[in-house]
Amino acid sequence: MKKKRFVAVASAVIVGLFYAHAGDRDFYVLRPSDYKCYIDRFNQEDNELYVQHVPNDSSWAFLQENIPFFDCPDKEVMTTYYFRWWTFRKHIKKIPHGFIFTEFLPKVYWSGKYNSIACAAAHHIYEGRWLRDTGYVNAYARFWFSEGNPRMYSFWVSNALWEYYKLRRQNVVLDLFPELVKNYAAWERGWNNGGHFIGRNPDGLFSTYDDRDGMEMQIGGSGKRPSINAYMYGEAKALAEMAGCLGDGNMAKAYNEKAGHLRKLVEDSLWDEEGCFFKTRSERKGTFVDVRELQGYTPWYMNLPEKGKGFEEAWKFMKSDSGFNAPYGLTTAEQSHPRFRLSYEGHECQWNGPVWPFATSVTLTALANVLNNYSQDVVSEKDYFDQFLKYSRSQRRVCEDGRIIPWIDENQNPYTGDWISRTRLASWKDGGWSAEKGGVERGKDYNHSTYCDLLISGLVGIRPQTGDNVVVHPLVPAQAWEWFCLDGVSYQGRVLTVFYDRTGKRYGRGKGFFVLVDGEVRAQAARLQELRVSW
Repeated sequence: MKKKRFVAVASAVIVGLFYAHAGDRDFYVLRPSDYKCYIDRFNQEDNELYVQHVPNDSSWAFLQENIPFFDCPDKEVMTTYYFRWWTFRKHIKKIPHGFIFTEFLPKVYWSGKYNSIACAAAHHIYEGRWLRDTGYVNAYARFWFSEGNPRMYSFWVSNALWEYYKLRRQNVVLDLFPELVKNYAAWERGWNNGGHFIGRNPDGLFSTYDDRDGMEMQIGGSGKRPSINAYMYGEAKALAEMAGCLGDGNMAKAYNEKAGHLRKLVEDSLWDEEGCFFKTRSERKGTFVDVRELQGYTPWYMNLPEKGKGFEEAWKFMKSDSGFNAPYGLTTAEQSHPRFRLSYEGHECQWNGPVWPFATSVTLTALANVLNNYSQDVVSEKDYFDQFLKYSRSQRRVCEDGRIIPWIDENQNPYTGDWISRTRLASWKDGGWSAEKGGVERGKDYNHSTYCDLLISGLVGIRPQTGDNVVVHPLVPAQAWEWFCLDGVSYQGRVLTVFYDRTGKRYGRGKGFFVLVDGEVRAQAARLQELRVSW
């Protein structure tokens, strides 16, 4: 690819403008070296307990070659964005036949081969798809159907890989189509696990229990859960798209019919009209559980609810302080429920109240889909922006000496920001860490959620498409930021740059909103709005 350089034409008072090419990559507005200070800080503050493929001393070299660079006036967002890429590369693990992404850095007893865990694997693919080097996600995809166990937990693998394909056009996704079909069939057949049925019931809805959904000790518990049914809908839709891409019209039709049938079942059987929410039907009684749980938003993660039926009314509970809204994020159960708990006793990982970044990731992705794909007046760009900022600023820890450092862990107290599981585990056995529970700092740099994907596809709004085009629809409210830029995004063999400059003084490329493809302006507008580019 021909490299392009731009010279700033601006007065000397415009400090900190970024126009440069760095290394072997194309950047058209930002200069990556201006952000090395973040990585240097993280390395300096880190106690590097567990080293995998890319150690701290190689982290900057890896990141400057692999990630899109981002610039905005909110330093908390900037810190979290680079921090989450810095932690993500820690989880790249070299194995004999390629690479995987881990969830925990230390070995935990409930993991599979090479410390793999399927629970957050789709999050890993959603996040990892933005890396310039596709070899990591390609190897990870192959791993699950050669040495891994893709049904250890709920895992929307076909959906995640199809989203990856739309972005990067990697043949491994279509090559795995036969294995993905077998995987869906295995979920349909079902199996018993610890006395619980997992799979498709005679009525067509899927069941699982909270632990195998990665959400142990929920108030609603086991049964026909909105989460697993939304995932399976997303799987069917992705398989239909893949089949169409492969020219198999009969297979595409069959999976579209499966998806359509499941959509109707979810709308008819899992929507509680009185509670105005998608709820679990309990395993024992078959009736609705009496609690709203954050997983009730998962249908929108897959764009399952049919447009125009008014299901989006459920999003009012996300904004309610008696619902899910709390100072440090979204609670996993509604706060008004009598069994809502923030417990520092018993199991260290409870989903009956605490904030879980895993669930926040699903919910914010779902909310971005609502704002992009549905006509409604319940939630707005400001709601996404506010929750995203809250999520950004919650990823911190107050150290014993009073320092506040970037941090991502397991479950979090929604009112204080304390990482509950860490507080528990730090004194679990004889006043210290327990090897049986995963050892020292089990949850440090926990890879169980997305953040960079939420910023890229949600906040900045790069929405990958099946055709040779891109839609860019930022969810940054009109008056929130004077400027922002995302540069060096690998997209279908091209490099995208998206930037907004209200006055034209930050980047010296003009006023307004711009989409560049390989350095050339392909779309622009005076204000933030949806832009479409084809090639």
